[in-house]
Amino acid sequence: MTNDKWYNITTLGCKVNQYESAAIMEEMHQSGWESVSKHSPADLCIINTCTVTQKASMQSRQAMRQAIKSNPNAVIIVTGCYAQVAPEEIGAISGVDYIIGHYKKPQIAKIADGLKHCDSPKIDIPDLRARAHIAPFQDMPVTNFAGRTRPFLKIQDGCNAFCSYCIVPYARGKSRSLPPEILLERIKKMSDKGYQEVVLTGIHLGKYGLDLTPATDLFQILKEIESSPVNLRVRLSSIEPTEILDDLIDFIANSQKVCHHLHIPLQSGDDRILKRMNRRYSSQFYKDLIAKLNLRIPDIGIGVDVLVGFPGESDRCFNNTMSFIRNLPVSYLHIFPFSRRLGTPAYDFSDQIPSKTIKQRCMALKRLDEEKRKAFYSRFIGQKVSILVEETPDRMTGRLKGVTSNYIPVALEGKTDSLNRLTRVRLIRLEGKKVIGYQPDRDLCKT
Repeated sequence: MTNDKWYNITTLGCKVNQYESAAIMEEMHQSGWESVSKHSPADLCIINTCTVTQKASMQSRQAMRQAIKSNPNAVIIVTGCYAQVAPEEIGAISGVDYIIGHYKKPQIAKIADGLKHCDSPKIDIPDLRARAHIAPFQDMPVTNFAGRTRPFLKIQDGCNAFCSYCIVPYARGKSRSLPPEILLERIKKMSDKGYQEVVLTGIHLGKYGLDLTPATDLFQILKEIESSPVNLRVRLSSIEPTEILDDLIDFIANSQKVCHHLHIPLQSGDDRILKRMNRRYSSQFYKDLIAKLNLRIPDIGIGVDVLVGFPGESDRCFNNTMSFIRNLPVSYLHIFPFSRRLGTPAYDFSDQIPSKTIKQRCMALKRLDEEKRKAFYSRFIGQKVSILVEETPDRMTGRLKGVTSNYIPVALEGKTDSLNRLTRVRLIRLEGKKVIGYQPDRDLCKT
């Protein structure tokens, strides 16, 4: 090895953070840096943090301390959402050199060469809440998604919702969007490079385009993608229930490119808790939406976020949520324990729920999640479906794996040369949290 500029990057949190880390890595490589594993000596360590829960903040601090311990001679940069909202907490960790806010993420590679150890950390954190109304979308292009068959494309950032429990609007600022002409160009480049699926992601994806001049929206950009010559499928990340309108449902039902999969946060099935969370819908609205989606798109996979232990969530409120979800035709749950975030209204609510109760409720929902997945996957046993075969095999079994349009994880039996290709397989049985699929021969799979 002749390169003397070695770095590593640790990423915590959401798809947006993962995308931004990929962009930082690409810029670092273009600037002559080489990445190394966390177990090899580095000259520079970057920790891209998350703070959506107390646990995420704790894991971010652990990642910082581990980087400092493993690389005592390295310069330590901390960025991301935790850095944005709590730079003083991070600054108290001995060994951190630089704390950089979101607006400097695209510049990390350019400034990295001039960075040195600091006796006390240097903090560069602009106030997103003061600047976001005039700040454009931060464009961080990525052309190489190493190890990822289904790359992300960040098209939106920030959030205007201010749910009472959520720190994200304070960490990310107001909603802003990638201009549509650039978005379409990025998707074309992904298609030209041979990618077969792209995941459109953002902090508040359903608000895409409303801040632009002229304004547009998610529905309009999906129609443009549909009519473009790109040859790939498009998957949406999380989208709020109030932003899934009839036109969008009808479009997805008839689309040749948009996956039959939506992830729709619920958070609670109890109307009193929903109101206290500052969620802008009722349980009946959500129920009607799910029914409409299943009617128009019978094979749709629907994921649900559930927030457990919000202040004031009595046993009755929780039981309302359990009963509500049990009767919903959805395919899986993402379960999050409530976490007090300083600066949010819910932090000061007096009727906090004991952690032991929250854990018990999470376990009950996890059992319900297993029931939902099993019931949904079982519907498709014996059917032939199209999956995107991923290049990285399953770590536990060594089998090739893939995912259907409606987000069923599939492990393949038999041999295939269809890496990074949309391939027809027959689903033959359930095995744990996956479905086993088989590609007996190409002629059969064409039918």
